Amino acid sequence: MTTQADPPSLKLIVESILFVAGKPVELALLSRISGCRPEELSAAVDEMAAEWQARGLRLQRSGSAVQMVTAPEVAPYVQTFLGIDENQRLTHSVLIVLTVIAYKQPITRPALEKILGKSCDWALSSLKARDLITEVGRAKAPGRPYLYGTTFRFLEHFGLEKPEDLPPLPEIDILEGQTVKVEGTGDEAETAGVEAVEAEAEWE
Repeated sequence: MTTQADPPSLKLIVESILFVAGKPVELALLSRISGCRPEELSAAVDEMAAEWQARGLRLQRSGSAVQMVTAPEVAPYVQTFLGIDENQRLTHSVLIVLTVIAYKQPITRPALEKILGKSCDWALSSLKARDLITEVGRAKAPGRPYLYGTTFRFLEHFGLEKPEDLPPLPEIDILEGQTVKVEGTGDEAETAGVEAVEAEAEWE
């Protein structure tokens, strides 16, 4: 008499789907496919993220989605294998825009420009081209301006599992309604967040 094999574990199901997906997968979809409750899936993802800390893979979560990525500490080796030029860097002024978006997301372009006291069009275009930020919706304001937030690629470059893992930045509240002056233009950058982001950045 043939015995029926035990069904695969939830972790095996999630890992296999993320491997073949090659992109962020909604937690709701994983829950539906695996037939488990959302809270069970969330717990399994948390356990997997902890277990993978010693592996060459990481789990990144942003909002309601999760994806499998390579460990950030091996990025130089992966880039060499893929033939990627890692010497290209973002300018300091673009990093300032990225910093404000990372800590204030979701945020509109007018709000960014009010904080920074200058146009952000070029910086936003550069960051979108590198897939570090994306449009995450529209604000309920005149003209319905786009809201911007960071992407999974942003998390991957900084070795973060989720946006909430960014280091604390209490000084960010001081930026509201002020002009942040940019280093390299004869002024001084007054946000500690820029220094934190710039110190970690390894851009393609």
